[in-house]
Amino acid sequence: MTTAVAKVVAALLADPTADRYGLELLRATGLPSGTLYPLLERLQRAGWVEAHWEQLDPVAAGRPARRYYRLTADGAATARSELAALYQQLGPVQQPSTRPRPA
Repeated sequence: MTTAVAKVVAALLADPTADRYGLELLRATGLPSGTLYPLLERLQRAGWVEAHWEQLDPVAAGRPARRYYRLTADGAATARSELAALYQQLGPVQQPSTRPRPA
């Protein structure tokens, strides 16, 4: 699991039943659009994420329709497992010592 994938699935896991659109995910992850959207496409092909277009009249709404993304049930379970494995692999973060070194 790459850092980018971890950021996206962590953002989606914050509320796994919520539909999230691209701009929300861009803000939540800090990823550029050229990274986020291809990654969402790969997660869809893997069955982790499902997507659908918002049903609205763009003229009446004054904005284009949004494409919403959500983790599938299997995707959420797999994402939790993969993130847990990643965190375990990284281990505890060691704080740098502030004690002076002997000369």
